[in-house]
Amino acid sequence: MSLQRFILKRGLITIPLLIGVSIMTFGMIHFIPGDPVDFITQFADLDPEVEDEIRSQYGLDQPVYIQYFNWMSDAIILDFGNAITTNRTVGAEIGDRLPYTLLMGSMAFLVTVVTAIPLGIYAAYHRNTRIDQVSRVFALLGVALPNFWLGLILILLFSSYLGLFPVLPPTGEGLLSWDMIRYTILPAVTIGTGATALMMRLMRSSMVEELDKDYVRTARAKGLPEKTVIRKHVVRNSLISVVTVAAIQVAFIISGSVVVEVVFSYPGIGRLLVERVQTRDFPVIQALVLIIGVFVIFANMLADIIYAYLDPRIRY
Repeated sequence: MSLQRFILKRGLITIPLLIGVSIMTFGMIHFIPGDPVDFITQFADLDPEVEDEIRSQYGLDQPVYIQYFNWMSDAIILDFGNAITTNRTVGAEIGDRLPYTLLMGSMAFLVTVVTAIPLGIYAAYHRNTRIDQVSRVFALLGVALPNFWLGLILILLFSSYLGLFPVLPPTGEGLLSWDMIRYTILPAVTIGTGATALMMRLMRSSMVEELDKDYVRTARAKGLPEKTVIRKHVVRNSLISVVTVAAIQVAFIISGSVVVEVVFSYPGIGRLLVERVQTRDFPVIQALVLIIGVFVIFANMLADIIYAYLDPRIRY
């Protein structure tokens, strides 16, 4: 099967997944306790006629399945309506916060790649040594430690005690200003620690497996320099599985930003989601959950495509 046919087949499989995510997103939102009309009116006592008018204005008086089809028809063209609590468009609400989450996610992914791959290679080449044992402990702790606990410890140590990083986000600064980037470092490290531990462990396992294969012994027997054997043969083949996992980790970094942004009071979409859940702002909640779900689906599809490109056997 050609790569183009594989991508087309994988894209067609994604369509029912997207529909399923949209149905689950819309359905789960309506199970949240509380009436959104109460939050719109700040729990004021209203005449039944006024309450019915408000419900009609926001389409809350229609059956759930009609609300779903109306919402999906607008969501396809990226029109998510207006936020209930602020009356701004949902697109504007998300657009103000999304760049900050993308900045944090990009920095977290950079931390993951820069640290996980070299450490995994070093641990595999020095396997069963003290360095390898330390890397195993780090990998175990990185996966096991909850993000919210790690974030609080980093704030306590590097912000409160050492004063190296600000505790609150800077005001009046641009997205790529030094103060904002400096403030984003701790959230990025927090959310990237788990991904770093997992990727480092995978890189080490792949390297150990490749080092024991016959082609490595053959290359060494031919007199190739050890650096050439490691860099051009072992590392290259080991990166196949790591690259695919890296694509998936991007999705989990974005979806996992909800907890981290709340801990650090970070002005991203994760914190926006928590704020709007508290006020039962259905349009914003539905849009954010749908965006995160779609991001995860497409990240997985990208991982499959990269894997099929690097290893043509997967296409069959």
